Parts: sequence; structure tokens; C-alpha cells
Amino acid sequence: MAAAAGDGGGEGVHEERGAPGDDSTSGAESLDRLYPAARPPRKRTTSQCKSEPPLLRTSKRTIYTAGRPPWYNEHGTQSKEAFVIGLGGGSASGKTTVARMIIEALDVPWVVLLSMDSFYKVLTTQQQERAASNDFNFDHPDAFDFDLIISTLKKLKQGKSVTIPIYDFTTHSRKKEWKTLYGANVIIFEGIMAFADKMLLELLDMKIFVDTDSDIRLVRRLRRDIGERGRDIEGVIKQYNKFVKPAFDQYIQPTMRLADIVVPRGSGNTVAIDLIVQHVHSQLEERELSVRAALASAHQCHPLPRTLSVLKSTPQVRGMHTIIRDKETSRDEFIFYSKRLMRLLIEHALSFLPFRSCTVQTPQGEDYEGRSYSGKQITGVSILRAGETMEPALRAVCKDVRIGTILIQTNSNTGEPELHYLRLPKDISEDHVILMDCTVSTGAAAMMAVRVLLDHDVPEDKIFLLSLLMAEMGVHSVAYAFPQVKIITTAVDKKVNNLFRIIPGIGNFGDRYFGTDAPPDWSDDTLDT
Repeated sequence: MAAAAGDGGGEGVHEERGAPGDDSTSGAESLDRLYPAARPPRKRTTSQCKSEPPLLRTSKRTIYTAGRPPWYNEHGTQSKEAFVIGLGGGSASGKTTVARMIIEALDVPWVVLLSMDSFYKVLTTQQQERAASNDFNFDHPDAFDFDLIISTLKKLKQGKSVTIPIYDFTTHSRKKEWKTLYGANVIIFEGIMAFADKMLLELLDMKIFVDTDSDIRLVRRLRRDIGERGRDIEGVIKQYNKFVKPAFDQYIQPTMRLADIVVPRGSGNTVAIDLIVQHVHSQLEERELSVRAALASAHQCHPLPRTLSVLKSTPQVRGMHTIIRDKETSRDEFIFYSKRLMRLLIEHALSFLPFRSCTVQTPQGEDYEGRSYSGKQITGVSILRAGETMEPALRAVCKDVRIGTILIQTNSNTGEPELHYLRLPKDISEDHVILMDCTVSTGAAAMMAVRVLLDHDVPEDKIFLLSLLMAEMGVHSVAYAFPQVKIITTAVDKKVNNLFRIIPGIGNFGDRYFGTDAPPDWSDDTLDT
């Protein structure tokens, strides 16, 4: 997943460049203000940005940025921050190409590519007029919104969801709609001024400068601006001589000394790129986590938490459990009684929502003292695939409910849950969220789903985890990590076997419901828990 790229002096994917900046470089503040004083020389690189679907197309293949392993520990808190690579260099130095080569060689899931070109300030009417006549300096530090860049990178590094401005390089303004970015093991941040701010430098774990000959950069810029952006050669050369070259000499080239790695010749320097990839891989290996095993050994023999609510085991409820747990039950009956239980579970869960007193008038003209929901709205989020079977029951009792989905599956090699896909409604942070999964054994997938919601700024006390069947281990795991999440189920089984399956359990809920086949040792308890 990645951000939209732009132009500026860099290699963004948008057509035109734009953003405010100072008209000249002569009045700029000294470089000492822009970056820390003396540090030994280091080296440099490149990068680029993309958007929506979670994939990156390269010259050789398509890399799907999916299958994100846990980025938090058994306590539910992020234990390792994302690894941030900063890529600096002059305009048309080849930063984007180098970035793509690094990403392709890394071949790791969930890489976020972020371009400075998305963070240009909005031009005033007067500045836009100057830009139209090639008299505006887009290559000055003041052209960029560093406050927004820093706050965005901080949140991304902490695993949070962020919104990225979409800059219109034709009108030199930000569009109304912003893109949402989420989920990063590695963040690649590229731009001509990537090293031009002290606070920004502190967020970078690796700094790479792409060093390309000025004549080559000029030729590339001419080819790009004339061929791709419809500009005339006179205007491109005028802008280059007046703004681009002086800005490189004053602001960009001096930051080379701040880089950890310098990549001469850009994408042609495969040796440097290989060294970068090796270092990043070693850093990621140090950050690997084993959450499911930790959950299996924690919180044993503790009393069930107060945040747990189990639907009263009436003869009717126990009878339905008897039917759906029976391996001889037909698929039609399994579906029918599962749906009945889901409806009862959701009705029970809604009683925990906040209500306020209200008075209405009956048709007889009498007042009735009643209650009404006091929140903004309710959103349902299903953990695919079994969780989506609960959506019809939620829609049946909550009018106009919004629905989101999260796909979490177990990695067959590591045994750890992995986040593959998510689609959440806008402004979900203001809602009460009903998180739905049919079975929860260790709680590993449920914890990941809760962590996703928290990363999207949903308050912990507004999350309701609903499941038809849970194991005590899963209840303890979720309650320990997220003590304010309300856990609601129709039954709790005591045991989980050494394959992390609920005992006595219900079998593979998804396969029994959808009528699909699974290997004998397969269970939704290992997929969606």
C-alpha cells in the first residue's frame, strides 16, 4: 500500500508540480537551521509512491503487499516500529527507480511508499500565477508542509492509519478527498528535501542519497517535463537555471553528508542496492514476533474477565449448540440454527450500547418514557471469512448499519496470523464497532483485528467483539491486551489443543457453513481466531 506521488523536483507519478515556496533561494535561512551540525560523511538513495490497491508493479512482476504479520506483542501494544528508509537526491536523479529496485529485491509484505510531492503546500492565487509563468520556486524547503510530513511519518511508524493529501499538480492545490494509508513493516520516504529538516531526520532509520551527474539529471528533466507534462523547452530550462540548480547546490547536495549510504549512478549501482537490501532484511529479522505461542502460554487459570458476557444458556440456546456442534448435522440445519444463534447474540450485544432517556408521545396522546441510542452510529466489521456470516443478522436488527471487512489468515509456515486485506468505512473512529468472528480460540486473529481498529483511532471502549464460540484462552488473551473491549459470546469452551483448536469446539465453521471442503487438520480456529 502506498501514498500518491507527485512532482516537485522529484520523480512523482502525477503530472505537474506544484506547491508554495519562496520565490528565490537567496533569502533562505542557513543550512544549520535545516539539519543538525557536523556528522561524519555517509551515503544515499531513492524511492517513490503509489496508491490504492495493495500491490506494486515492477518491470518483472507484481508484488502484493499483503500478509502482514503481527506488529504488536501479546500485550496488544506495538513492540517494534516500522523501519523507515529516507531517499534523497536531486530532481530526476533516479530516486523512484532505485526505490522500486529496493522494494522488488526486498520482496517483503506491506511496504508503504510515501513521496514528499504529496505534501506541497497550497499555492495562493498570486503564487499560482507565478507558477504558470515558470516564476515560482518549487525546489525550496518552504514549498513543503514539513509539519504534516512529520506527523504523518510518526503515525505510520507507530503503525497508525493516516490520511495523505492528494495534490493536483495542474491547479497547484490539494483535492478535497485524501487517501488513507495503513500498515507498514517498511516505509520508504522519498523527496528532494528528504533530509532538510531536523525532526524529519530523527524519524529515518536509514538515509540514502542518490547521486547522479547534473547533466544526466537535466536531460531526464527535459525529457520528462516536455514529453510527460506538456511543457516547452524554454520554460523547462528557465525554471532549471533559476530555481532547480541553485536549490540543489544550496539545499540538496549539502545533505549528502547526512546520508548513511550514497548511491552513485542511481539504479545502475546494483552493488549498493544489494547492500541496502541486506541491511533492511537483517533489521526486519530482529523485529519478528511470535504472538500465538506467547498467547498459548499466558493467562492460564485466571478467572474469566468482567468484560466477558455470555448469552444465558437457556434450554433453547443449549439445544441450538447441540445441533451445530453435532458432526452429523446437515449443512442446511447447521446454517439455520447458526443464524438463530447469531441473531440472539447480536440482540444481546446491542443491550450494551449506550442509551439515554427520552420521551415520546403515543397515538393515544400519552407520554412514554423510553430509551434511545446515544452514540453517533454503529458499524459492523467482520473478520473474513466466517465472520461475514454474521452480517445478515446485524443488518436485520440495525437499520442502515455500515459494514467493514478484515481478512486475516494463518501463515502455514510460521503459524502466526497475517493481515491480508481490510476495508473500513470512513470516520469509523466516531462509531461503536461490532467486530464479528464465529470462533475465537487463542485470540490471535481477534487481537489483530482489534489492533487494526485501534490503529484507525476507534476508542477501545467502543469495540464489541462478538463470537458464537470462544475458548477461555482467547477470552483471556483479548481481555488482557485490551481490557476495555467488551467480549460477547454464546458459549465458552475450556480447552484448546496443541494445534490451537477449541475443544470440544464446533469444527471448521466456514467449511460447514459454506459447504466447502478442508483437510482433516484444518479449522477456522486456525484461520479466523
